[in-house]
Amino acid sequence: MQKKEYSLEIGGKNLTAIFTDLAEQAHGSVMLKYGETIVLATACMSHDSQKGLGYFNLTVDYMEKFYASGKISGSRFVKREGKPSEEAILASRVIDRTLRPLFEQSIRHAVQVIVTVISVDDNDPTILAVNAASLALAVSNIPWNGPIGCVRIGKYDSENLTINASSKLREDDSQYKFDLTVCGKNGNINMIEASAHQTAESELEEALKKASEEISKLEDFQKKIVAEIGKEKRVIAREEINPESVKLFNENILPKMENAIFGEVGSPRLGSVEAGKKNIDELHNAWNKMVADKYPDREDFSLEDNLFDDTENDILHDKAINKNERADGRKMDELRDLYAQAGGVSSILHGSGIFYRGGTHVLSILTLGGPEDRHMVDGMSTKKELRFMHHYNFPPYSAGETGRAGFTNRREIGHGALAEKALAMVLPPLSEFPYTIRVVSESMASNGSTSQASICASSLALMDGGVPIKKPVAGIAMGLMYAGDDKYEVLTDIQGPEDHYGDMDFKVAGTRDGVTAIQLDVKVEGVPIKILGEAMIQAKKARTAILDRIEKEISAPRKEISPNAPKILMIKINPDMIGMVIGGGGKTIKEIKENSGAEITIEDDGTVYFTGKGDAAEKAKTIVLEMTHEYKVGEVLKGEVVKIADFGAFVKLNSFTDGMVHISELAPFRVERVSDIIKEGMIVPVKVISIDREKGRIGLSIKEADKDFFNGKK
Repeated sequence: MQKKEYSLEIGGKNLTAIFTDLAEQAHGSVMLKYGETIVLATACMSHDSQKGLGYFNLTVDYMEKFYASGKISGSRFVKREGKPSEEAILASRVIDRTLRPLFEQSIRHAVQVIVTVISVDDNDPTILAVNAASLALAVSNIPWNGPIGCVRIGKYDSENLTINASSKLREDDSQYKFDLTVCGKNGNINMIEASAHQTAESELEEALKKASEEISKLEDFQKKIVAEIGKEKRVIAREEINPESVKLFNENILPKMENAIFGEVGSPRLGSVEAGKKNIDELHNAWNKMVADKYPDREDFSLEDNLFDDTENDILHDKAINKNERADGRKMDELRDLYAQAGGVSSILHGSGIFYRGGTHVLSILTLGGPEDRHMVDGMSTKKELRFMHHYNFPPYSAGETGRAGFTNRREIGHGALAEKALAMVLPPLSEFPYTIRVVSESMASNGSTSQASICASSLALMDGGVPIKKPVAGIAMGLMYAGDDKYEVLTDIQGPEDHYGDMDFKVAGTRDGVTAIQLDVKVEGVPIKILGEAMIQAKKARTAILDRIEKEISAPRKEISPNAPKILMIKINPDMIGMVIGGGGKTIKEIKENSGAEITIEDDGTVYFTGKGDAAEKAKTIVLEMTHEYKVGEVLKGEVVKIADFGAFVKLNSFTDGMVHISELAPFRVERVSDIIKEGMIVPVKVISIDREKGRIGLSIKEADKDFFNGKK
């Protein structure tokens, strides 16, 4: 085996790049090792171009393997990995969003990057995967304008910034202040995923600067490797458009484009769903027909299509940067019209929220359940239960289109995870609110950042459902028209063509007090940190205005949860008694469930949750409390006499426990026969005077509980 290794210290640990002939037919490959986490990244490009495709075909797959953590997982009958987990899909999206802007988008050859997790310890394989994908592409013959670097940075158990923290340090998200995954190149940033506990924008900007310093080390490391073993890049000839097509466009379409995008001067287009969309689509259709008529024997019109798109892109940039104009007439920092509604959909629902931001409309529905409804995640390296889930759906009608319904794609999973991350930061602790919480956001109409509208609608739904969140969360998408570090415009609340042709989609969510989540995608190679700082401040202004509208509709969570939601009660029992409550083969707990109608969940620490409607939870709680009550000497209570004996009487303390009153403890006077003063069925006061836990015996006294109880019976 041929083998070369290169190492770099990053985050206090060695990063080792291993090049072998193991995957020798891949156009570029590398094994990257950090601690005992190892990933293999490969990159390949198709030999031939894909005619008539009309877009750059990049596929990124992050492959989890259970052998990486020494596990055999799956069902009893299927033991190989199936469809990607949500974690794998999210990792694929991070890699894709980082690599994609550095490709020449005119390439029509298919490119595929596959990252396989070979081994995993407590170091994050996703961070390793991004750097490995970069290095595999950089040393390959595939034309790509890398390398890039990726680090994880955050404040976890201290006020100090930590680079590439272990999973043990990151696992308790209630403790850390913020956690960022950052990718970039040449001092600029091109991808961010972040969660934060209401952190100030200035603090996050400082973290980005530190991350950029570490990224530069990774870039230099990769460049040295490429200089030594990198392959010569393929030359992909760029197809040139027919000059006749350019002439046809300039004469018939170009003069109409500006009006199609921006409308007539003074037209009422502010925030309109049609702004920059309907008219330009009609003009685009006219161009397509014109080209088809001119070239009746051709099937591929992608170059002419690109000419239209590139021209629209140039006009939008020129207007924004040089004339401060947007397609719908808004100012650069102006929001579209807002609408918020908490509840009012159906009394059956546990909570609901409707949020409009211009032509983007989202309905979010809250459902509350018990601990048994938690989502069990059995992943490659982790096994955990989730008490909060946010799911996002984007049906075809949301964009006025037809298509496949009911299938959850990568985009929907990514948008749902972003909103989940933003909202999780304000949820009450489990000890205060033991419910399992699921929010589903339905994108009803889309014209720019439905993911951020989902966060707003979900805040409304949570408060409508009585979930005591710390503060409502709102999100906004910021855009960028960029022509240079000193020539750009940051746009608030991007929609339509600004989203499609803009250079940045910077989603920032948070409360009035700080940021809870960030996601950055770019179409340029990277964005200066200074611009991102400006965008965060501009986003805060927009977020505050959105929160004003949300709080005008509902100022705080409702005091009570929906009567249709289950009631949850919680107690603590001695862990040694868990087995008694469950019973042999689960017989006892099954009987309690059947007799009460409640669901019962018992944690290892003795926490018991009772979930049910009506009085079901209360019934089950009473039964378990009786079963597990630990009597103490000196405790005074009442019980029913259930048996008479020569030496005393047996008293039922609850459904599961009896105690014995010796004849000498019946009364403060001599009793010849027990039956002289006490009968079965009598309710008597008793005091616990002795406990033999080994034999399960409890000694009781009536005379110490009430010395006058038998007065007149002497």
